[in-house]
Amino acid sequence: MPLINAGFNRRYVENANMMACYNELLQLEHGEVLAQFKLRACNAIFTALEQSQEAIEITNEDQVIQYVNPAYESIMGYQQGELIGKEIIEVPKSEKNKPDLLETINSCIRKGKEWQGIYYAKKKNGDSVQQNVKITPVIGQGGKIRHYVSIHRPLHDHNKTSSERVQAESQTDIQSSKHKDRRKGSLDVRSTTSRGSDGSSQRRHSSMARIHSMTIEAPITKVINIINAAQESSPMPVAEALDRVLEILRTTELYSPQLASKEDDPHTNDLVGGLMSDGLRRLSGNEYVFSKSTFPNLSQSQLAIPVTLNDIPPAIAEMLDDEDQWEFNILELEAATSKRPLTYLGLKIFARFGVCEFLSCSEATLRCWLQVIEANYHASNSYHNSTHAADVLHATAYFLRKEKVKGSLDQLDEVAALIAATVHDVDHPGRTNSFLCNAGSELAILYNDTAVLESHHAALAFQLTVRDSKSNIFKNIDRTQFRTLRQAIIDMVLATEMTRHFEHVNKFANSINKPMAAIEESSSNSEGSDSEGPASIRNSPENRLLIKRMMIKCADVANPCRPLELCIEWAGRISEEYFAQTDEEK
Repeated sequence: MPLINAGFNRRYVENANMMACYNELLQLEHGEVLAQFKLRACNAIFTALEQSQEAIEITNEDQVIQYVNPAYESIMGYQQGELIGKEIIEVPKSEKNKPDLLETINSCIRKGKEWQGIYYAKKKNGDSVQQNVKITPVIGQGGKIRHYVSIHRPLHDHNKTSSERVQAESQTDIQSSKHKDRRKGSLDVRSTTSRGSDGSSQRRHSSMARIHSMTIEAPITKVINIINAAQESSPMPVAEALDRVLEILRTTELYSPQLASKEDDPHTNDLVGGLMSDGLRRLSGNEYVFSKSTFPNLSQSQLAIPVTLNDIPPAIAEMLDDEDQWEFNILELEAATSKRPLTYLGLKIFARFGVCEFLSCSEATLRCWLQVIEANYHASNSYHNSTHAADVLHATAYFLRKEKVKGSLDQLDEVAALIAATVHDVDHPGRTNSFLCNAGSELAILYNDTAVLESHHAALAFQLTVRDSKSNIFKNIDRTQFRTLRQAIIDMVLATEMTRHFEHVNKFANSINKPMAAIEESSSNSEGSDSEGPASIRNSPENRLLIKRMMIKCADVANPCRPLELCIEWAGRISEEYFAQTDEEK
């Protein structure tokens, strides 16, 4: 007893075994010594709680009050003894709160999420006090919630106004982003900074800190944080709907639709799957080896064809008079030019858009380039040949003359679109990407089974262009302009890959179609129309990129919109090409 009174609390029998002594020391370090350190830390923490000017309430997992600090007693008028041991539901509630607010709070914190918002508390004398309340679940051993810590801060006039403004601005940001605010970020940096300058006490709010941190976060993170902030003070049905929204936003395929399951049509699956699928399935036959004649030598007779606008034969020139019409018959031009329609049509369309003047190249250089590109299309393909390239070039030129498109793109965009349409399928083997990947072709290996053909078309087009000065249409433009033009051409050619079809279409619809429709509808309902609204949407750099992608995609698959006789012929040609691939797969 004298030893216990002196401070000794453990008896150890003498033992000469060193490991036994070492184990004893380990038990002391991780047992009693660690517990003593925690007790000392608790004393410091309780001192901070006692001195805090913010009301703090701690409950267990069953929401039984275990602690309130002096600031809580002062604000609410209760003594500790009156509250400790009571359940939260036993404490009188203010009638000023929304009926479903408590249900919303409990639903949030039981999921382990922090809740913060405006709450009316009822003081002991019956008065209601408006508070900014932050409730944080404390996760204990086993991942279970062990306590809830609530911090109550009374809202004085300044804080109330600031808090209400933050909530109002958050709602304004969400609404205005649908119509007028088309900036790249979801939140204005300047407005965020000004909101954060209201005082150090307001910046301590977690919601405010979350919004302030958005200035250095990714756009999707900004969106998720805004939804989280809105979710905290929303009723249960809205909060659950927002949970579903967050689940969708956290997926990677935001613009790829989830098609409803229907009865499978094997024939349709084979045809569409060949276009849309990236899945690999090793073919049982021999590997398909891509043609190695990347740069075929053109005969002198081919290069010497005197094809300028003034030298075009009268019959062909008469056909080209209607090239600006949608009903233009490309198949008649194919027959009249001995399956070389791209060079003739290209000269006419490029002259109409002033491409030679823009590139500072001669018509002879352009003619030579068109012949080189056309020679690298496979005439043996029933569909993906130079006639298809000429058809896509014609559709692209037709779209470029439409008022809305013309008002959105500059001349560099037009030149890039025409060149991209010309080269978009150059050296196409008449087989799909999935076929090349399954067959282990050299191109599939080179491009890592990703956008194999589209990458090859773009790369080969520039290789063919710059290898010979006689056909280098880019040789006279400066480096900066060339890089911009090259990037635009590559982006448009890659956009023709069908595996990303729905992504491009949905981005276009959500970024351009829907906002423009909303602005036009609001303008029609008000006096006078604001023509600047739709134009500002179309002319942003991001949306101009989407317009160019969608334009070449529409041109690439425009066959069904052609006159019926042309539509039928194109359908037969692409079916023939697919059937040839199917025969090779067998």
